[in-house]
Amino acid sequence: MKVYQAINKVQAALAVTGIGKDRTCEQGARFKFRGIDDVFNALSPLLAEHGLCILPRMMARTCEERTSGAGKALFYVTVEAEFDLVAAEDGSKHTIRTFGEAMDSGDKATNKAMSAAYKYAALQAFAIPTEGDNDPDATAHEVAARNQRQPATQDRTAPAKRDQDTSPEARAKRIRASVASGDAEGAAAALASRPEDELNAVWALLDGATQAKLTAAWPK
Repeated sequence: MKVYQAINKVQAALAVTGIGKDRTCEQGARFKFRGIDDVFNALSPLLAEHGLCILPRMMARTCEERTSGAGKALFYVTVEAEFDLVAAEDGSKHTIRTFGEAMDSGDKATNKAMSAAYKYAALQAFAIPTEGDNDPDATAHEVAARNQRQPATQDRTAPAKRDQDTSPEARAKRIRASVASGDAEGAAAALASRPEDELNAVWALLDGATQAKLTAAWPK
C-alpha cells in the first residue's frame, strides 16, 4: 500500500530537519517546547509533496471545571482522537489514535486539546526528532486541589535539593512521596523539568495511580 511509502518519505525528510524546541513557556516552571504551528509549518509542505493526507476524527471528549491557584475557573478538557493517514495515489490508509489534554480559562480548552492530540500524533507517527524537555504547551496553570486548600508556603524544588541521589529509582521515590503528601502539582513540575530520557525512566517506575495524579497536575 502506498500509504506506508508516503509515511516513510515524510519520516525521512523530517529526520534531516527535525523540529527544535525553540519556544519557551514563561509561566510557572520555565521549559522549552515545540508548538502546533511549528509542527504544521514543517509537516504541511512534506504532506503535499509526498501525497499524504491527515484526516482527524474526534472520538470522545470530557470536560471538567477546576480552580486555578488565583481562584479563577479553569476548564480541563481531554479528547480522544483518530487520524487517518491516507495516500492520495491509491487511497490506502493507516489510522492512529491518540489523546489530547488542555486547560483554559475561556472557550479555547477544546481547541487546545485537539491541537495537542494532532501534535503528538504527528510527532510519534513520523518520529520527528527534537531536543530538550518533552513538555507540551505554551501556557501553565496552577490548579487548586479539589478541596480548595492551598499550602501557605512551599519550596517546589526542596525535594531535589535535599536528596542528592539522582537515580531514576530515587527520583521516583521522591515523586511518589510528594504526590502522596498532596503535592502532585509540585511533583509534576519537578518531573517536567527533567530531560526527556530521565523523565521517561522515572515515569516507568511509577504506579498507575501516581501517574494519573501527575497527568492531572501536569504543567500546560
